[in-house]
Amino acid sequence: MKFISIIPARGGSKGIPGKNIYPLFGKPLLGWTIEASLGSNFVHRTIVSTDDPEIASVALEFGAEVPILRPEELAEDDTPTMAVLQHVVQYLAVHEEWIPDAVITLQPTSPLRTSEDIDQAVQLFLSDPNADSLVSCIEVPHIFHPTSVMELNAEGYLKNFINGQQPTRRQDKAPVLARNGAAIYITRLNCIDKFVWGGKALAYLMNAERSVDIDNIEDLKTAEKYLARRK
Repeated sequence: MKFISIIPARGGSKGIPGKNIYPLFGKPLLGWTIEASLGSNFVHRTIVSTDDPEIASVALEFGAEVPILRPEELAEDDTPTMAVLQHVVQYLAVHEEWIPDAVITLQPTSPLRTSEDIDQAVQLFLSDPNADSLVSCIEVPHIFHPTSVMELNAEGYLKNFINGQQPTRRQDKAPVLARNGAAIYITRLNCIDKFVWGGKALAYLMNAERSVDIDNIEDLKTAEKYLARRK
């Protein structure tokens, strides 16, 4: 199978201005994801989708391709990722006659995801020909398990979020998973319209350290701490 990785990295971040190229442990945030993609044994092409010329310049410097700048209408806060992927795939099909079999989406806000993670995720995906997609996940800590979640009722008193008697002991709770900030998504090209919201999706489990998702300055500090340990 031919795999393409697409890294969505628009400008105009609200939480951290210029977040996608914000310096992190000696290189711009985006650089970590590009290097992880380029280091994979399965990724044929690494594409950065951006509307920002400065981000495009950084992407090229780190070895990624930027075949086209993203139009403004695909760079809004509410632009669905699926539309961004389709924009890149359609451009390559029309202008280069190059069509991948599957798309790997790598969010630049997950700098601790490694080339090995990408390769292991692809190997898992390839092991199941019936799978439409794969999503990187993290196991939910037992204190945040759905059976432990509560809400306030109309009178201001606590009630279980899930109705009925729920197990209270950790060993009685079935493990549950959550998407870990889109560190890795893999989607067959013919299922790209489903993305991860339908079909048969596999789970690639990652630990908390490699699942760090950069949203604010504190997340950057956490990532720096973990990256320092790798040296």
